[in-house]
Amino acid sequence: MSVPALSHFCDLEVLLGPVREMGQGRCGGRRIIPIIGGTATGKVSGRVLDLGADWQTVLADGSADIDTRYAFETEDGALIEIVNKGVRHGPPEVLQALARGEDVDPAHYYFRTTARLETGDPRYEWVNRMIFVGTGRRLAAAVLVSLFSVD
Repeated sequence: MSVPALSHFCDLEVLLGPVREMGQGRCGGRRIIPIIGGTATGKVSGRVLDLGADWQTVLADGSADIDTRYAFETEDGALIEIVNKGVRHGPPEVLQALARGEDVDPAHYYFRTTARLETGDPRYEWVNRMIFVGTGRRLAAAVLVSLFSVD
């Protein structure tokens, strides 16, 4: 069996609204982080729409389970949904700096995701059949994600 290859698909700058803390849930601290816009550039380009959120769980060790659903509109008018799940973890002092909104070198923490994309637009229907993986970086008011198709 062959080893899967990765091909760069796009870079996302996902703008975030204020964190809404929900308190302790069954599995950890729950929070909702609204997605309020952004951009997509690469194999497809467009704008991240002002809808969606990261329904995040922060575990006892400070790591975060990422669970996002949002969409972007391509420059030629196609709507593409992104369901992105992943994990972010690192040393306690790094996670605390991220929580304070500090810009931390992404080499100091782990932020990886798996994504499924979906559209009804025939020009992009091929994304419905692909799996994507991503690497991320958390900024004070945005998340940067590079998505790669698993070929």
